[in-house]
Amino acid sequence: MPLALLALAIGAFGIGTTEFVIMGLLPEVAADYGVTIPTAGLLVTGYALGVVLGAPLMTVLGTRIPRKRMLMVLMGLFVLGNVLSALAPSFGLMLTGRVVASLAHGAFFGIGSVVAAGLVAPEKKAGAIAMMFTGLTVANVVGVPFGTFLGQSAGWRATFLVVAGLGVLGLAGIARLVPEQPRPEGVRIRHELAAFRNAQVVLAMAMTVLGFGGVFAAITYITPMMTETAGFADSSVTWLLVLFGIGMVAGNLIGGRFADRRLMPLLYVSLGSLAVVLALFTVTAHNKIAAAVTLTLIGALGFATVPPLQKRVLDQASAAPTLASAVNIGAFNLGNALAAWLGGIVIAAGFGYTAPNWAGAALAGSALVLAVVSSALERRTPTAGQAVTEAAAPRQAERATTAAAPH
Repeated sequence: MPLALLALAIGAFGIGTTEFVIMGLLPEVAADYGVTIPTAGLLVTGYALGVVLGAPLMTVLGTRIPRKRMLMVLMGLFVLGNVLSALAPSFGLMLTGRVVASLAHGAFFGIGSVVAAGLVAPEKKAGAIAMMFTGLTVANVVGVPFGTFLGQSAGWRATFLVVAGLGVLGLAGIARLVPEQPRPEGVRIRHELAAFRNAQVVLAMAMTVLGFGGVFAAITYITPMMTETAGFADSSVTWLLVLFGIGMVAGNLIGGRFADRRLMPLLYVSLGSLAVVLALFTVTAHNKIAAAVTLTLIGALGFATVPPLQKRVLDQASAAPTLASAVNIGAFNLGNALAAWLGGIVIAAGFGYTAPNWAGAALAGSALVLAVVSSALERRTPTAGQAVTEAAAPRQAERATTAAAPH
């Protein structure tokens, strides 16, 4: 794998850290600004919505800029947002900083996926994408626990300053290691938007929303589930999230390895297994060891879907992949928001803290159904190459008959 992928992974590590570390620092931020925990939770919601809106917006703005330069601009925006968050004197400015940082998220992963795939041979594209996303998954094993510890020890502002430093490091790595890539000729916004008329692109994004939403239906409410149901101490939640992060890293690497070989079978297995494991979590959540093992499996199966889904979008929107790739990153965050909302509804309805697992299983199962539908449609619709071959077959047969006829 090219060394340039390391620079992309460092940027992904910083982005992953800033996205998730706020969940462990909400009490400190709320106390500092004198707001309630639910109000501080807007820092999570605001970031997610910023990703959903920023992914297409920043990608469209970057259609006239070479991809390497756009990646550098996005990392600069990320650094600015985190510095603003660290220094914000009021909660409103803190929220603004979070939104500014989030605007870089979707476009960075979307454009970065295209760049990563272009650095390697066609049969290694999913592996290259997975290598970049490894930065995001490792952030949940190293960056988030360390950032939480640092924020609780030295103040939450120190965490965001360190994350801004990671952004500077990623920016320098991209500038030094990522090769110049000229802007593709003839790229127009209308051309990029045309990819969304492809039913396979829409189906892949819907699978992203539902499949990854299944993961976050459980993870959003993991703290009360583990402390109130499984009986863990509050201090144990950190290492439980580390286990989840380890599962994410393993699943991401496995997904990247096999997506280049058997993409759709991999989606069938990972989505189907995820639905089953989430359903079982309603039972295993009552036992500490079983809960820890199940949590790791959810991380692995959930992130095993990321490289194949991202590659699926790139393959189906190959003529104009940049915007579709970025929007698919926003789809992950849309799934997070949908899952958190559904999980909150079933808990508020009195079904208990394990009820979001059933909602997650339903979401993952729905994604599996869409994968089967997508594959069936693909078998019915011949590719352009197949269509040309089939159209040429009668003419070739006619020429062969003519050549074989006696003269």
